[in-house]
Amino acid sequence: MALSTDLAPAARRRPPVTRVVLLAVLFVVMTIPAYLLLVNSFKSQQDIQGNPFAIPFGGLTLEYLEAAVSSPQYNVLRSYGFTFFLVVCVDILCIAFAGPAAYVIARSLKRRTQLLLLYFLAGTFIPSAALIVPLIYVLRSIGLGNTVTGLILHDVAMTLPVSIFLFVGFIRTIPRDIDHAAAIDGAGRLRTYWQIIFPLTRPAVVTVLILNSIGIWNDFISPQVLLTPGSGNYTVTTAIYAGVSQYSTDLTKVFPNLLLAIAPVIIFFIYMQRHIISGLTVGALKG
Repeated sequence: MALSTDLAPAARRRPPVTRVVLLAVLFVVMTIPAYLLLVNSFKSQQDIQGNPFAIPFGGLTLEYLEAAVSSPQYNVLRSYGFTFFLVVCVDILCIAFAGPAAYVIARSLKRRTQLLLLYFLAGTFIPSAALIVPLIYVLRSIGLGNTVTGLILHDVAMTLPVSIFLFVGFIRTIPRDIDHAAAIDGAGRLRTYWQIIFPLTRPAVVTVLILNSIGIWNDFISPQVLLTPGSGNYTVTTAIYAGVSQYSTDLTKVFPNLLLAIAPVIIFFIYMQRHIISGLTVGALKG
């Protein structure tokens, strides 16, 4: 009788078979493309076409990866600098605008302020690709067509809705007594936010920075359309398209360049994933 009682909690803690099967299938589906990309980046054209899943330990070479690094025609590494510059500019401007806006929304009890939050959230349901064509005309009319400044402003506008939503959710978990104490000490709302509230929103800031950075790094449509080849500026994704598209049948050039493009993002995400989870859940835990 005691044995059956001891086994009952263990049985309840055991995950359902369906969940385990679904997770296993999902793991396989997401792992296979990454495996093919990694393995085929070090194989010859013949080995890739003959058996893309095989690992010919005797035939693996760094020759093709070195060629992708040093090639002047499709050098993905050269575009790292411009993409990193773009990510830093967008992140700084996004934090500078989203944080104060979220603070006002989170601390206000007025109905029109809450409607403003819904207005920002509506931006998350609009596909960015649907806004590209009218955006081109707007940027050209203000003299920012085919410029890096225009691309930065576009990316900032695209990242603001989600960023404001995350900031609002976190700031609402911070007691209002902190604001009242700062006001008693003579601090204005702007000083209260940047010197007191902003340091407390570190989990939300880290989450916003990570999500925005990965999104901008992987973005292809915006830089491809807003920055024509004549501008001479290529992000990682547009550099791949400009170079690899010329050699689409040469898989020894396609796979190494794709690996160079996604490797920084994968490493960055693996290292920072715990910050993403904590930033997204801290509001729920405190609320």
